[in-house]
Amino acid sequence: MPALSMFFGIIVRMQSEKGGKHNKPHIHALYGDEEVVMGIDGEILEGILPNKQMKLLIAWMAIHEDELRANWELLSNGEGYFKIEPLH
Repeated sequence: MPALSMFFGIIVRMQSEKGGKHNKPHIHALYGDEEVVMGIDGEILEGILPNKQMKLLIAWMAIHEDELRANWELLSNGEGYFKIEPLH
């Protein structure tokens, strides 16, 4: 699963899941042993991160929503992906 971005210990990954269990554009974010699966629309599909990291992730996703959607389309079409700027 490609890593799109990494910031403040959070690793954001995405993969195409045509017919997968989540059935919507989403990311997987890992922080230590914790993982959350979030729709690009901000809906939590599975899991949770600590509160501080969730706030950072939600802010990053809001800033980069268009890039996340573009990456979802690329991955869904088997065309690869591009990195997204981390939070600083």
